Order: sequence, then C-alpha cells, then structure tokens
Amino acid sequence: MSHTIHRNLNYQPPRAVRGEGPYIIDASGKRYLDGCGGAAVSCLGHNHPAVIEAIEKQISQLPYAHTSFFTTEIMEALAETLTNNAPGMDKVLLLSGGSETIEAALKLSRQYFVEADEAERHLFIARRQSYHGNTLGALAVGGNEWRRKNFAPLMVPGNHISPCFEYHEKQAGESPEDYGRRAADELEEKLQELGAHKVAAFVAETVVGATAGAVTAVSGYFRRIREICDQYGVHLILDEVMCGAGRTGTLMAYEQEGIVPDMVTMAKGLAAGYQPVGALLCKQHITDAIKAGSGFFQHGHTFMGHATAVAASLATQRVIREEGLLQNVVERGKTIRERLRDAFADNENVGDVRGRGLFIGVEFVCDRASKKPFDPARKVHNQVQKAALDEGLMCYGMGGTIDGRFGDHILLAPPYNLSEAQETELVEKFTKASAVLSRQT
Repeated sequence: MSHTIHRNLNYQPPRAVRGEGPYIIDASGKRYLDGCGGAAVSCLGHNHPAVIEAIEKQISQLPYAHTSFFTTEIMEALAETLTNNAPGMDKVLLLSGGSETIEAALKLSRQYFVEADEAERHLFIARRQSYHGNTLGALAVGGNEWRRKNFAPLMVPGNHISPCFEYHEKQAGESPEDYGRRAADELEEKLQELGAHKVAAFVAETVVGATAGAVTAVSGYFRRIREICDQYGVHLILDEVMCGAGRTGTLMAYEQEGIVPDMVTMAKGLAAGYQPVGALLCKQHITDAIKAGSGFFQHGHTFMGHATAVAASLATQRVIREEGLLQNVVERGKTIRERLRDAFADNENVGDVRGRGLFIGVEFVCDRASKKPFDPARKVHNQVQKAALDEGLMCYGMGGTIDGRFGDHILLAPPYNLSEAQETELVEKFTKASAVLSRQT
C-alpha cells in the first residue's frame, strides 16, 4: 500500500526509476518519450551532464543560504542573465515555482500602488480560460473554472474578460486584426465597469497553456492591450510560467508580440526540472517606488533564491544558449505542427493543431466542420493520453478547453534538444494514440 497522496487517489501511477535524455523509464523497464516535459518543464531532457555538474558543484560549496541574511554569487549571476535576455526587465525575484511567482506579482503590484499613493487600486482582471497557479491568490485571479470551483468560497471573486481564442471566438467575415481589437477592447470595457482607479493589473498568459492548449493571440492583440494598460495606469503582468524560458523559440514569449510588460513570471523550464525554481521579473520603476517608500517588499518564502535551484537554472540557461537550442525549438516546432496537420488532414476528430515553437496544442472535436466538441462525459483527452502512454509517449491532456466544461485537447511540449528521429517517434506515436477516437465514432 502506498502512503503517498497521489493526484488521482483511485490510480497508482507507474514508478519512474530513471531518465535518459528525453525518455523516462519505469520500474518494468518500459521507456516513455517525454512529449510534454511533464508539464512543459523538462526542456533539456532528464540527465544533461552540465546541469548535473552545476548542481553538484553548488551543493559542495553552499547548498542554501536564507535571503534575509545573504545574497549569493549564483543568485546575482542568474538575475543578471535573465534581465540581460528579457527586454525591458530590470529586477528579478527568484522563487520556487509558478504559483509563487504569480502570488509575488500580485503582491508587488498592490504594494506599488499603496506606496505610490494609489491605494484604491486593489482589483485584478484576467481572462476566462486562463490558469495562473493553484495557490488561492493565483486561483482567484485565474479563469480556470474547474480548478476554481471547489475553492471559490475561500477566494475573492475574479474579474474576467474573454480570451483571445481565434479558433472559437473569431466571427465569420471578421479579420484576425479586427477580432484582436474587439477582444482587447473588452479590457477597456471592464476597466470602465469596475472603475479604472480601482484596478491594479491585467494578468494574461502570453501563450495560453494547460487550460486551452497552446493558444496564441492574433497579431496586434497584445499591442492594443498594452495601449489600454498605459492609458489607464494599469500594470500588465504576463504569465510565462509555462510558455516562457525559450518554449516558444525566444527566451520570453512576449518578445514575439512587440511589447514589454510591467512584470513577467517564469518557472517550469527555467531550470528544466532539475530543481524547483521560478522568477518574477519587473521594470525598475516598480521597485524604485517601494525603495523610496517603505524600502521593504512585504513578501517572502523560506526557499526563495535557493542556491542549488538557482545553480540549476543558470546552467540550464547556459546550455540553451551554448547549444543553440532556441533555433531547434523553432525548427522542430514548425515541422511537428506540419507533420501533425498532414497526419490528421482527413481526421474529422482533429479540429485544430496550433502553437508556437515546441508548445503545441491539438484540439479534438466531434465534427470538424461545426467544431462541435465531444460530450464531456467521454473524457476524450483522457482516452488519448492513456492510449499515448500505452504507446510509450507522454502527452498532457485537458478537458474544458472551450468554456471550462466542453472541449478536449492535448498539449505537447517536448525537450528543446529533441532530435529528428525523436520528432518522428513523437508524431508517429501520437498519431497512433489518437486513432482510439476513430475506432469509437
């Protein structure tokens, strides 16, 4: 009997015993190609020697020092690396994961306005079908209804606008640019409804991850969002916990949107899963306001800036740069999407193949022409995910793609150093796994 509280209490998962590059091997010896990086985490596979060496070196020198007493050379080096490669960002707070980074961003935004004599600003706006973390503050601001439902009585009610989801929301005859403008203008309407002087920030995933499956915004959407935030003095906080750290082909996904946020959060691929780490990056004027006021950011965690975790992250960033992996992300992502579209060209149950870089979503539908979703009771995403595991492929399935109840998708987020042969293996195994739906319809 297991004494572990597993995520599904009615299921005992296979026991992983070893990692070899993009593969995980279980206790029976079965090999699984990690086509999703767990949850878009393992961007260098599972045993990169440079990252392991960096961890071992840091542990032998100084595994941990509490940040209320010390800074460390490794922490300063990572902060410099991140700000040098994140356009417009000047300051970094290093944490232990994605939910922590969002909590920190919400608190930093609120404290900024308190110290800037705009204490009325306490509300946050996000988008429906967004996910920003599992802590109560992150859940409260997010728009993932399934994750929020049981805990709603414990949270401040959220304020949400529509997502920028072209596949489902763009109207017939509407250009992508017009649709993007319409979707973005909902933010201005919500600000006017709530009272812009009461709103601290708008929070959005630059590329929507788990909740909707690698959904990119149409061109111009985020530029209009930036204009609205500037007009009303509202912070723009971009959540790149899942889509950042090179996952879309640039270190920061926002680089491809032609804007600079006020804050951005990172985690998951930041240390490739070798250690738990997250980062909140912000513009300097935000910390300057606090420095000139109380001088103290009223927030902290015991393990923030953890030296060993930071060493793993710094090594990960060096490997990505020195091995030229972002180019591989762009090229492999493009060919995987093309090959999946070709493979599913005549499959009425695959409605959309989308994404950017090695952040790829496949949405399943009952009928391609109408985009009608499957009955949620069928849990199509679970069926495909299980069939893929049987084939020896890990992929990330989620339901409620459209509105929190209807819709099924699979998220693919393989390692940045995926080879051509492994790309072929991924496409073939995923195509075979998806056939489970054709056999039932």
